[in-house]
Amino acid sequence: MQLAMLDVSIILIYIIGTLVIGFWIAKRASKNMSSYFLGGNKLSWWTLGLSNASGQFDISGTMLMVFWLFVYGMKSIYIPWLWPAFNQIFLMVFLSIWLRRSGVMTGAEWIRFRFGESRGATLSNIIVIAFALCLVLGFLAYGFIGIGKFAAVFLPWQLSADAYWNEVYYGVIITAITTLYVVKGGMYSVVFTEVLQFFMMTIACIAVGVIAINSVSPEMIRAAVPEGWFDAGIAWELGHDWSSLLPAAQNKVIEEGMNLFGIFVSMVLLRGILVSLAGPAPNYDMQRILSARSPKEAAMMSGFVNVALLIPRYMLIAGLTVLAVVFFMPELKAMGPDIDFEKILPFAIRNYIPTGLAGLLIAGLIAAYMSTFAATTNAAPAYVVNDIYKRYFNPNAQDKTYVRLSYLVSIAFVVAGSLIGLLIPSLNVIVLWIVGALYGGYTAANVLKWYWWRFNGYGYFFGMLAGILVAIPLMFLDINELHAFPIILGFCLAACVVGSLLTPPDDMTVLKKFYYRVRPWGFWGPVYKALQQDCPEVAKNKDFLRDALNVVLGIVWHSCLTSIGILLVLQQWNALVFVVGVTGLISFLLKKNWYDNLENYPEDYSEEKFQHHINARQR
Repeated sequence: MQLAMLDVSIILIYIIGTLVIGFWIAKRASKNMSSYFLGGNKLSWWTLGLSNASGQFDISGTMLMVFWLFVYGMKSIYIPWLWPAFNQIFLMVFLSIWLRRSGVMTGAEWIRFRFGESRGATLSNIIVIAFALCLVLGFLAYGFIGIGKFAAVFLPWQLSADAYWNEVYYGVIITAITTLYVVKGGMYSVVFTEVLQFFMMTIACIAVGVIAINSVSPEMIRAAVPEGWFDAGIAWELGHDWSSLLPAAQNKVIEEGMNLFGIFVSMVLLRGILVSLAGPAPNYDMQRILSARSPKEAAMMSGFVNVALLIPRYMLIAGLTVLAVVFFMPELKAMGPDIDFEKILPFAIRNYIPTGLAGLLIAGLIAAYMSTFAATTNAAPAYVVNDIYKRYFNPNAQDKTYVRLSYLVSIAFVVAGSLIGLLIPSLNVIVLWIVGALYGGYTAANVLKWYWWRFNGYGYFFGMLAGILVAIPLMFLDINELHAFPIILGFCLAACVVGSLLTPPDDMTVLKKFYYRVRPWGFWGPVYKALQQDCPEVAKNKDFLRDALNVVLGIVWHSCLTSIGILLVLQQWNALVFVVGVTGLISFLLKKNWYDNLENYPEDYSEEKFQHHINARQR
């Protein structure tokens, strides 16, 4: 694809800018472990929120959602529940607060906080580190492949006559640039560059949406799509048929089992709730929550992600979809059964995005890859240095030693991930396996850890181990991940419960400390009674019904925010006014029922105060 000099200049300025930011803030990030991995807990909630939103501008996911909107119309807003997209609501309402109250640095450190120092806790710590590092390697490899393929299509320089090696060279160059600013700047660098990336992507998203609005009328869209495509209602059947317009699209509907759409939505909603209750996986999402200045700001950050991300991102998705539906249909039909929806993006940029904006959009899309890659890279040394080297080998080293080792670990994981990317040319199947089967095995143990006091370190270890052992064979079997989820969940849940009940409960002092600091609702009665003997002023968490109501409101709110960007580009003004009204009403209710009730633990319930009560009781 040929780019104008202005577009190339914008791309180069962005890449140079990220390096400058990384080195500029390197001194601030290198003070100690907390500064490097968590930004010293001094980053504002809105900055972390913009960073989190930027990290979710994944171009592969964006192109997948373009395909979903193209084929399934307005009903496609429910399909991202597969991931689940609404997990940010659970984080916003209560889980970010609980997680940040712990005051730890990584997911593995949180496991020790929850289960103590017993043998079961050690086994749990080891397996969660292994799980986290596997995720890091998998996503680094995926990011390496994605960056190379994307850059080779859009950047004008041919570094090799061989297409494969052209992709590899681009992957190495952009990966090296990203690694430089992440390794030098740590979490500070990740956040500040992602804020820059967010504003770039937001401008590009809105611009693509405006171009689509000016290029396509609602009548042109209706003439190109089947009846029922504009309907967002959930019914037993999908409600529209592509057979006469684009047979390959109808084949996709049949292949993916979406004809009985009501059953699909029910399954992904149930699965999404369970996965969301487990909390964030031990990766960069967790690191951002732990980086917040306080539990209240962690919750505000998770809520802000929805507002900052959904409307502009779906303006981009809808804009690309609309341009393809109206203008790209002859090319799609010519592809026959081998239809390739990933070609929509280069088609739209080549034919409809003006000079200057094309450079901004391409730079933003490269930034989307880089932001996910950067945040993933920053997660790896947190586990290796903090949870392995510092804990088991050198607990009294100077902070500079830990930070310098973090540089080496980051580089080592980037190299390893890139090599895996070279050996495996396509990681789509593996990534789907990771977020599907492997995350399915992650769910049971990580739900129980929050809500059941008798769930111990052995139960966590056996539940996670069962999940990994069940997930491995699924990589080689042709089984739909959604259909396999209940089997995986049931097997892992049995392993969790049996493993816990056949082994002694965790030390009550550990459980009391956890409950004192985190204060979750759930089945914590014996721990609460024991804690009251030492700290009679401690109140039980009675917020379950309020939190449940806020989650229901939040999921509807999330769906409305998703719809606004689409309806705006589709120019469905009556529906848009209705959805904006519903969004405003729910925002008011959430302000009253959620925001106004946020409290800032552990300021009032610190570990020092807990220990003071224990010592006073012993005296």
